[in-house]
Parts: sequence; C-alpha cells; structure tokens
Amino acid sequence: MTRVLTASRALSSRLGTTGLVYLALAGVLLVSAVFVAARGAGLLTAANTVDLFTRSSLLGFLAIGMTLVILCRSLDLSVGYVAALSTVVAGLTMAGDPSRILLGIGATLGLAALIGLANGLVITRLRVNPFIATLGTGLVIKGYLDTRFQGPAGSIPAAFQTFGLSRIGVFPVSTLVMLVLAVLAVLYLRRTRMGFHMYAVGGDAEVARLSGVRPELPVITAHVLCSVMAGVAGLLLASRFGTGNTLVYNNGYELEAIAAVVLGGTYLLGGRGGVAGTIAGVFILATLDTVFNTLGIDPFVKDVLRGTIVIAAVALYARSQFSRTAVRVRFPSGGAPPPAAGPPDPPPSPEPPAQGGKR
Repeated sequence: MTRVLTASRALSSRLGTTGLVYLALAGVLLVSAVFVAARGAGLLTAANTVDLFTRSSLLGFLAIGMTLVILCRSLDLSVGYVAALSTVVAGLTMAGDPSRILLGIGATLGLAALIGLANGLVITRLRVNPFIATLGTGLVIKGYLDTRFQGPAGSIPAAFQTFGLSRIGVFPVSTLVMLVLAVLAVLYLRRTRMGFHMYAVGGDAEVARLSGVRPELPVITAHVLCSVMAGVAGLLLASRFGTGNTLVYNNGYELEAIAAVVLGGTYLLGGRGGVAGTIAGVFILATLDTVFNTLGIDPFVKDVLRGTIVIAAVALYARSQFSRTAVRVRFPSGGAPPPAAGPPDPPPSPEPPAQGGKR
C-alpha cells in the first residue's frame, strides 16, 4: 500500500494537475467504452462522437469564462441568465435579416460585457461578496425576462444558424470555435501581464497589492471576459433554437460550469489551475452525459451519478493537494538535526580587581 501511495505521488508530481486531469479523461473514455460495449452498444460511434462534441461546446464557453473569475478568487452565478438574455438580444437585433448578423453579435457581446463590468464594479468597489453580487444580477435579469417575454423572441437568420448546426466531419463548428477560444485563453493567462496578475490576486490579493498590482483591475477584467463568454454561449443557443429563448436559465449552466472548472483542477480559492484543465473537465462531463443518454438512464438518476462523480473527483484532488503540502523536508541538507536547545549558559562572572594600591 505504501508503494502504491508513493508511486501515485511521484506520478502526480511528474504530470502536474493538468496532466492528471487528462489522464482521468482518458480513463473515463476507456471505462465508459468498455461499459457501454458490455451493454451491447457503442460509445465512439459517429453519432455519439458528434453528440459528445456538441455538448462540450456550450459548456466549454461558459467554463472558460468561469475559470478566469475563479482564478481571481471570485465567482459568477449570473452566466446562465446572461446566456438567456443574450439569446433574446441576438434574436431581436438580427430579426431574421442576414445583413444584421454582425450588428446582433456586437450588441449581444457588448451588453454581456456591460453586465460583467457591473458585476466587477459591485464586487470591487462596493465590497459585495461575489456569490451575492452575481446572484443578484442574475435575479434582476430573470425578472426582466419573465416580465417582458412570455415565449420565443426574435428570429435568427439561417446564415447564422450554421454556427450551431453545421460541422466539419464529426467536429461541430461551435466546438472548433470553443477550442480556439480556449487556446487564446491559455495564452492570455500565460503570456500577458494581466494573466499573471489574475493568478497573483487569486493567490493573495494583499501580497499582490504590495507588489504593485491593483487587485481590482484583474477581478473586473475577469468578470467582463466571463460575461462575454456567456454571451458567446447565448449566441450558440440562439443559433441552435433559431430564436431567442428566455427559459435557458432553467438549465443550471452556471453550476455545470463551476463543476467543470473544479473538476479540471482549478482551486476554488483562486491562484491555481487554468483553462487547459478546464477543457478536460468539460469533456469528462460531456462523456458522462453521452454515456447516460446512450444507456437510457433516468434523468434524475443521471443527476445523482454526475454529482457523485464530481464530488468524488474533487475530494481525491483535494486529498492529493493536502498530502502534498503536508510533507515538509525538515533537514534538506541531509545532515544531522541540530542539537536540542537547552537553558542558556549563565553570563561569565566579572574578574575581581587586581590587589594592591599606592605605596
């Protein structure tokens, strides 16, 4: 047992968190394929592969943005509501006219950016907890949608519906766009000053401030980008539905995005993780959904199984992090430990003055 634990720790230190997540993804794919084959079906058929990639694209857009805010030790519970509002804005702005596609995209992403800016300012300037601030924003959007719209809104031109419905081979166009944005997000975090500042603020905002970083700016930037990614997800949904859909917020996309981010190895308290691991977490969840649908598992049982798997994976990750930080090398030079400290030696007594005097 000790050898197994030692080997697992060595593998963990060699691969890193992102490598372990992709190793877990390969394991999930292998086990799922064997399990589905034992039931007389096939997991990696053309139809199931298309379904897997289609599911991953929508969740991927949301999870990429959620990764940025979690790295800054923040959170955004409004992304599902922003996506729902974005479908309506896209449908009403495009109005079925192909010449208005660019206007609809600009209006949708611009409004999403303003919502993210508002979230960031409320969190940084008014010192409101991110959970409360973004939940309040989401409820405001929900109230507006429920009051103004009772059904589908607007129309998406057929030329833009190719974004959500067309594919190249088994790869949907939306999945390819999601992967391109994921690569750009990885480069943004690793190659730009703002990306480094996001990690710094998530690790310790006070230390970052003392190092010359303005902690408010990375948090605001992360929330703006997160909402923009939710706007892209809304555009994808609108292209699939062909119209604006106000009931999108009922699907719990924000919770799935958080689950994918944490499953991908990003630390919920910020400062550690990245988009590369998040994409693996997205594909793990998409694989599980494809398996459940292939086997015809009841939706309620599916939610229980998904929740159990996410909790188990995060618990194992947290345990590995704890065991890694619990080990401390007390004597890195390999020498003997220093002698135990005893009571301090008494100070030397002063010498007596020389005997004698004047004669």
